[in-house]
Order: sequence, then C-alpha cells, then structure tokens
Amino acid sequence: MAMAQISGEVLGDERGTLLAFIESQRTAMREAVAGLTEEQAASRPSASELSLSGLLKHVAEVELGWLRMAQQRDNEIAAGREDYSEGFRLTGDETIPAVQAFWDGVTEELTAFVAELPSLDETFPLPPAPWFPENHKVSMRWMLLHLIEEFARHAGHADIIRETLDGTKAMG
Repeated sequence: MAMAQISGEVLGDERGTLLAFIESQRTAMREAVAGLTEEQAASRPSASELSLSGLLKHVAEVELGWLRMAQQRDNEIAAGREDYSEGFRLTGDETIPAVQAFWDGVTEELTAFVAELPSLDETFPLPPAPWFPENHKVSMRWMLLHLIEEFARHAGHADIIRETLDGTKAMG
C-alpha cells in the first residue's frame, strides 16, 4: 500500500497513515470494476441489490457527503435526490469513467481539506438523522476512520460480486 502524498511529500504521521488506508480501500473499489463493461458492472449476480458500478457511485458520494459535513457545507448531490436507491445505481448518462472522475475530484478535495486542518481533533456536528445521536459531534479523525470502515465494507461486497461475475479474486 502506498503512503498518502500531499504536495509531493510522503506522510507517515497519523494523518498520512489514515489517508493511506483510505486510498488503499479506494483502490480496492476501483480494481473491482477494472476491465468490466458497463453492463457487467451494473449486473447484480447475487441475492443483493448491489452492483459494482452502484457501489462505486455510492462510495464516491459517501466520501463527498462526509467531506461536506466536515466542511459544514451543503451536499450538492444529496440535496437533489428524491430516491435513495439512485445512489446505488448509475442513472441517466452516468458511466463508470464519469463516476471515477467525479470521485477523483472528491478525493483531491478531501486530501487538501485534511492537509489544511490544524488538528484531527477538530469537530463538526452530525446532522439530525435517526442513526446519529442527537446533538452529537465527531472529530475529523473519527470521520477518516469511518471512511476506512465504510470503504472496506463495500470493498468486501465488491470482491464477492466481482468473483461471482467472472471468477476474478481480489487477493490473487
């Protein structure tokens, strides 16, 4: 796994380590769709409703959502979505390359944001939601660890879907 880089400098501190683990999980997600057609990546070969392209879109949008929460800015993607399931499938003219390009932009923005933080102990409020404690704040460190958890969970889903599709195994 490569260490995170900010402005050409390799970071081995806590911030760099967390970003490196996030990048490792991003890579696993990207590799799960590598070499597939749009149709293959959109297929759902298991009992789950999940597809590889839908998972890719979901994790890109999740990263943006957490970044916007940390920045305390409105999330431009979620604001216009009426159907939650649209976040788990490509719609309209969306393609895997377009989703990956979008995610690249989010990744750059998150990395720059984290690099500029005075401390990972900085906090931000969680929005009202049934799954969050009321009036709760989390640290930037917590957010980065949560992204690792989120991406790892979905990278595991992606591994199973890809192996079911064509026998490709993530670990060999």
